[in-house]
Amino acid sequence: MSRVLVIGAGVGGLATAMRLSAAGHDVTVLEQFDDVGGKLGVIEHDGFVFDTGPSLVTLPHVFEELFDDTGQSIHDVLTLERLSVAARYRFPDGTNLDMPGALDDIPAALDAALGPGRGAQWSSFLHRAQSIWDVTRGPFLESPMSIRTMIGGIATPSDVATVAPWRTLRGLGDRHLVDPRLRMLLDRYATYTGSDPRRAPAALASVPWAEQAFGSWYVRGGLGRIATAMRDRLRALGGQLELGVDVTQVTTSPDGRVDGVELADGTRRSADIVVANADARQVYDRLVSPRAGRVPRALLRRTTPSLSGFVLLLALDDPPPDQPHHQVLFAEDYDEEFDAVFGFNGPPRPVARPTVYISAPADPDIVPESGTAAWFVLVNAPRHDPAHGVDWDAAGLAESYADRIVGVMADRGLDVTGRIRHRLLVSPADLERRTRTPGGSIYGSSSNGPRSAFLRPSNTSPVPGLYLVGGSSHPGGGLPLVVLSARIVAGLIGPAGAPSDG
Repeated sequence: MSRVLVIGAGVGGLATAMRLSAAGHDVTVLEQFDDVGGKLGVIEHDGFVFDTGPSLVTLPHVFEELFDDTGQSIHDVLTLERLSVAARYRFPDGTNLDMPGALDDIPAALDAALGPGRGAQWSSFLHRAQSIWDVTRGPFLESPMSIRTMIGGIATPSDVATVAPWRTLRGLGDRHLVDPRLRMLLDRYATYTGSDPRRAPAALASVPWAEQAFGSWYVRGGLGRIATAMRDRLRALGGQLELGVDVTQVTTSPDGRVDGVELADGTRRSADIVVANADARQVYDRLVSPRAGRVPRALLRRTTPSLSGFVLLLALDDPPPDQPHHQVLFAEDYDEEFDAVFGFNGPPRPVARPTVYISAPADPDIVPESGTAAWFVLVNAPRHDPAHGVDWDAAGLAESYADRIVGVMADRGLDVTGRIRHRLLVSPADLERRTRTPGGSIYGSSSNGPRSAFLRPSNTSPVPGLYLVGGSSHPGGGLPLVVLSARIVAGLIGPAGAPSDG
């Protein structure tokens, strides 16, 4: 039986710990915060419950597999509900589209909302997107990262042509989508990896395909219940969880192999294996020796950090009626938004009139009484970077920007100004403090650039016995990919008593 320490109780750390505990390892998770979940955070205030991270579940079978593989049905502990309307989109021309949650219903809905032929355009694009999904799923999402695996997975000329590594997501959309509103809809999916659609690879077309093919799902009581269900399953498997424990260093034996961690209080914990569910930049800048982290740090310097987000948590009285679970109020100038967030044509800056994402669950479990609502409102934002960009801790900035966003919502037909009982804010600086993600980058590194997948840190590290899991390592950010990351790491380590790849 190997002694395994997992640094961080985010979804990736908990999923890895569940799998390793089920495989017979002695597992302890060390979390510096006072609760589990990481970026899948929850804030409760005056009877209102707010998710502060992801607001929907895609690829639900990934979560079902995690629980099944560790001896429990997810449906025994969580209620997953498929949304009949995946999202309502409001375009700059005032057009509204209610995107169905069922794939077969989408073409007719597009024709009805945007005009005849739009459904055929989107179906043509989805056909290509499905082909990209089929080619990339195994080598890019479900296997350990290596040049041989990834290149071998798209070895045939037809597969290379399908993935089109030389083309951007924006470029792929231009080939299939004539209506600018459909191109704007596609651009949005780059933000699922914190990226710019003008620079993100065409392979990201697999994201809308997967969402629309497998559906958009909600967890009754809020998505934060996923983390608590994982915590409870870990403990039932015999794994240990310690909160409020700050790891400051991964230690090694004289032969260079991991032998434990050092804590902020000066104590040390021994281990045979360490799994870091932490931002890769933090791991290689802070937790390992400068020599061990030299090569990964050099690769990370060649990547673009992902965008961050600015969040308003709105407790509403008498909320507007007939609201869908998700709404997207598109910016009048989407390119200006990406320029501002990533610092083109000037330094990084808050977007003057950003796209606004709203999650408004009709869930009695998250509000104190009927006639109220708990809304999560998100806009894309530049990282917290006082030296070279935006200082989100600057006096008055967060409050004034929140006022601006509420005003933008009203301008686009969703005025809640007189309905707000409470307003809580989560800035990129707040996210950085809570998750120790540099600048509050939601996904670690973005997917900007054709080589981004190869620059993303591997799940194995230069330090034998140290593994990385989570959104900043392979295969990337987003709930399902983080759970797949955990499956890859658990497979690399193997069952208790088996030699690991590290």
